[in-house]
Amino acid sequence: MPLYPMIEPYDHGLLDVGDGNRVYWETCGNPHGKPAVVLHGGPGSGCGPYPRRLFDPALYRIVLLDQRGAGRSTPPASAYDTDMSVNTTAHLIADLELLRRHLGIERWLVWGVSFGSVLGLRYAQKHPDAVSELVLTGVATGSDAEVALLTRGLGQFFPEAFERFRAGVPEDERDGNLAAAYSRLLESPDPGTRQRAARAWTDWETAIIPAPPRSVERFEDPEFRMGFARTVTHYWGNGHFLGEGGDEGVVLRDAPQLAGIPGTLVQGSLDFGNLLGIVWRLHHAWPGSELVIVDDVGHTTGTPAMAEALVAATDKYARG
Repeated sequence: MPLYPMIEPYDHGLLDVGDGNRVYWETCGNPHGKPAVVLHGGPGSGCGPYPRRLFDPALYRIVLLDQRGAGRSTPPASAYDTDMSVNTTAHLIADLELLRRHLGIERWLVWGVSFGSVLGLRYAQKHPDAVSELVLTGVATGSDAEVALLTRGLGQFFPEAFERFRAGVPEDERDGNLAAAYSRLLESPDPGTRQRAARAWTDWETAIIPAPPRSVERFEDPEFRMGFARTVTHYWGNGHFLGEGGDEGVVLRDAPQLAGIPGTLVQGSLDFGNLLGIVWRLHHAWPGSELVIVDDVGHTTGTPAMAEALVAATDKYARG
């Protein structure tokens, strides 16, 4: 695979971002290199070491962080008493600005995967002067249509798994917003209710998004499973906290605001998000963006072909 060698962070810390939250961050590569920040997916997955290898460590100062409630950030979303009302897209965007200033960075390349692409796009729309370029993969925009596809529309492709998933919520909620229904179960004071809901949610995610063994294994960790399911349903059940954007959603509606920010969209041809044409519509609405389609790949970054395309994108912007 065309990846750079594995490297370790040369600095890390916990940043107090308010509301009782401390966000874990780390920096790798060249302390004097081009700044880049990595936004993980989920929401709630946490950052891992793999994205470090997508950047030339001699040329990039690579910043990774665990978003609120995820990974090593505190308090964890897996804890029942963690206040999820202060975990929204607006809070995550504010955290990025705090971290950027804390690290003394003027502008940085924003790299995002899946929900990280939602966050990266909205961050760039809100703070265009802080973003030098965008590299996004597993592209999503956080629209209601995308949530409906992933929680209900794919049921026709995975009928047996969908029947179990739908049966996991109270009967009178099975024809409504399933993400919101699961979110309510995950806020239940009863531990058993929360545990069953977390398992049902992650079973559905595993069914619809073929994942490498490591990702599936993470769902066997009760704390990770709970924190992940609680965070995803919190966002998906509340429109990603993006506000009203009509049928296309806020991020796609405001895509023309990205004019002047170069960007590369690296998308697997078999990503189920493509069924709505979101990545193509985003590309055509965003002046100056580049769309790279990787054949025979789904919603993943871990194949050789995806790695090659992502490294090519970061290499392209390395000296800009």
